[in-house]
Amino acid sequence: MTRTARRWRFDAGPRSPLLRRLGRIPRVFVHVARGLCTIWFVFPSLDADARRARVRRWSRQLVHMMGVDIRMTGTLAHPNVLVVANHVSWLDIFALHAAGPVRFIAKAEIARWPILGRLVAGVGTLFIDRARRHDTHRINGEVTAAIRAGDIVAIFPEATTSDGTRVLPFKGSLLQPIVDAEGAVQPVAIRYRTRAGERSTLPAYVDDDTFVDSFWRVSGATELVVDIVAAAPLPARGTHRRALALQAEAIIRSALAAPWSDFRPDKRGDPASESR
Repeated sequence: MTRTARRWRFDAGPRSPLLRRLGRIPRVFVHVARGLCTIWFVFPSLDADARRARVRRWSRQLVHMMGVDIRMTGTLAHPNVLVVANHVSWLDIFALHAAGPVRFIAKAEIARWPILGRLVAGVGTLFIDRARRHDTHRINGEVTAAIRAGDIVAIFPEATTSDGTRVLPFKGSLLQPIVDAEGAVQPVAIRYRTRAGERSTLPAYVDDDTFVDSFWRVSGATELVVDIVAAAPLPARGTHRRALALQAEAIIRSALAAPWSDFRPDKRGDPASESR
């Protein structure tokens, strides 16, 4: 696969975790408040393309404030594509928004979260109630409409998060809209590491973790990097959704199994450029 690498690198900030948190958390809260104001007062007057540009810029700024570097290999295909990614952390969402942006499918409970729920709903997130057996049919219709409107839709077919050391089996039910649209599925691998190339499970949001616990860890971290590897799209026409899910899962597993040195942002010969 031909690699087109990009990265967004940011300063790690003060060395003390406490000082890092004191510097980052207030800025993040202000940034979230500005995002909500944009959604409420600016978005109604913008077209779809302008909204996408705002979401992308806001997400890049948020990741910047958290002191996280984004290393992107490849590009998100567009249009008529469904992005399929492994899921490690809440950070995945903002990293992909910074690269895309995309519209996600999230569990309905998130829509009821204070502040954050309004934020993710405002950027076009589609919500599914997994407690309702037949809600997949409704969400598939909404995904189909979003794809036809020119949006890039992203799903996490593991249906939960992992610690980043493994990939859970993919479920294929949410891939039906792209099969019907005769579009393509694009596998995207996500993993976290240090700038030195060592695996990091610090951003993982699993088991009994709360969002506050995970956010606290990340806000005090330094030299944290998220690698995003966008593989070539898989044509969905004439392919069963389960077969597509298995193919995407295999590609993502292969990407995550690649040597860590292949994803170091300072590796010589990588055609990388920096942007803020």
